[in-house]
Amino acid sequence: MSRVAIVAALEREVRPLIKEWRLSEKEFAGRRFRFFEKDDFILVCGGIGANATRRAAEAVIAIYAPDMVYSAGFAGALDPALRVGDVVQPRRVVNGGDGSSVNLDQGEGTLVSFGSVANPAQKAKLRDSFAGDAVDMEAAAVARAAEGRGTRFAVVKAISDEFDFSFPSIERFIDSNGQFLAGRFAWFTALRPWLWPQVARLARNSNRASLTLCHWLRKMTDAIPPP
Repeated sequence: MSRVAIVAALEREVRPLIKEWRLSEKEFAGRRFRFFEKDDFILVCGGIGANATRRAAEAVIAIYAPDMVYSAGFAGALDPALRVGDVVQPRRVVNGGDGSSVNLDQGEGTLVSFGSVANPAQKAKLRDSFAGDAVDMEAAAVARAAEGRGTRFAVVKAISDEFDFSFPSIERFIDSNGQFLAGRFAWFTALRPWLWPQVARLARNSNRASLTLCHWLRKMTDAIPPP
């Protein structure tokens, strides 16, 4: 029976999936991680960004020795035809910082990992530079961790923001561990009523993306019977 690890950024992306999974906390390299387990599937949420996600990927690989590691979560559309809730499984993952890339055993199209949440102008540049279909912040880091351990790697992402969606930079609301500072963000937006329609749209989009992503992951976990 194959063991599969899933690495996401935030628990809110995968909450519909893991709400009934077994939770355990374990330490690796001086940090504690929350692992959600069901049969031969393990999920860890490392935080937003490459560094936080790489640490979580290295932890789950070292502790559980999975046969396959998935980078799962939200992505932005570089292809204007993609809509919120669409699920993408890229065949190629590109690191937008250094241009390095990895080709996968399955999937279609190209996902670009970028260092921040991309605005429409940045999306257009990433699309043109790398022939990208979607953009995220974490998949390339998970790919690097998997490659370092000789572990098979795959990606599944749900589109949470379309090509033309624009929103102020959120980097100020992410702490050093990659966690989203929801209280600080709420206070920031509460004082800026012109942002409220965008915040409401972002919340709807995120909920829809979470549901479709978890539906895909649930089909995968249910397809393999328990040992």
